[in-house]
Order: sequence, then structure tokens, then C-alpha cells
Amino acid sequence: MAPPGTRTPQTVLHHERLTVTWWLWIPAFAAAAGLATEVWMGAPGVRAWLPFAVLLPLTALGLWALGRIRVAVAPGESGEPELQVDDARLPVRFVSEVVPLDLEGRREILGVAADPMAFVVQRPWIPGAVQVLLNDPADPTPYWVVSTRHPIALAQAVLDAKEQHKP
Repeated sequence: MAPPGTRTPQTVLHHERLTVTWWLWIPAFAAAAGLATEVWMGAPGVRAWLPFAVLLPLTALGLWALGRIRVAVAPGESGEPELQVDDARLPVRFVSEVVPLDLEGRREILGVAADPMAFVVQRPWIPGAVQVLLNDPADPTPYWVVSTRHPIALAQAVLDAKEQHKP
């Protein structure tokens, strides 16, 4: 048996990281290099290398930070399965329904049909998402909307975790 607090691969039903796609790195670095070139403008000395030494690593750090969000369905601290989105935790016992969303569905739920009390973790470079409807009377949040590259798999993982952990 594994010590408390450790997770074995069998217990994680879904896990993904919402990284920035590789092709977005190209225009980001091109913009950073263009800005560094504007600052340089052919000047000698420190102005020749400092803009590149500062802006290019800052661009890489920014893109990495944008893609650090992790989404998982796994046991929490108490052993109860949770939907984990970065630092947010939602025990699956509070989930009433999970709706996989394509690009159009995500656009609608985050646009015209948006609820200002909803919990949203949205990454524009990821077309899919899930809407997790809640049934917790103590929580004013009506639903969560979470970006995912695999909306059907995430929705199924949440529903499977809820089914497996029925009291």
C-alpha cells in the first residue's frame, strides 16, 4: 500500500497540462526579437545585446507561465476524488452534470450565456472545454468552465470518479 498523500498511476483518471502550443512560440519570439531590435537600433555596447538578453528569456518565461495550468481528476487529500484545476479543487460529490464543449459551445457559454459567478479557467489556444454543473447549495458558483484538449475524456473521467465514489 502506498503511503498517505502519494498517488499511484492507477488512481489518476485524467491528467493534462494546458501548455501553449508550439506554433504560438514562433510569433511570440518574433515579436520579442522585433522589439529588442527596435531598442537596439544599431547602437554599440550594452544596447546591442541587453534587449535580446532580457526580452527573449522573459518571453520564454511568460509562455511557460501561461502553460503551467494542470487539469486532473484524481484523489484529493482526503482520498475523495476531485476535479483539480491548478490550485482549485472540486470534490466530485458536488458535480451534478458535466458537458463537453467544442469551440462553438465554449464561445456561447463564455459569451452571451455567461454567468458572472462561474469559475472559469480558459485558454484561448485550446478549442475544447467542459462545463461542470454544481449541486452544492452552500456554494454560489453555478458551474465551472475548464479548457481541455480532451473534453469528452475529461467529462467521462469526472463522471466515472463520481460513480466510483458513491456513498
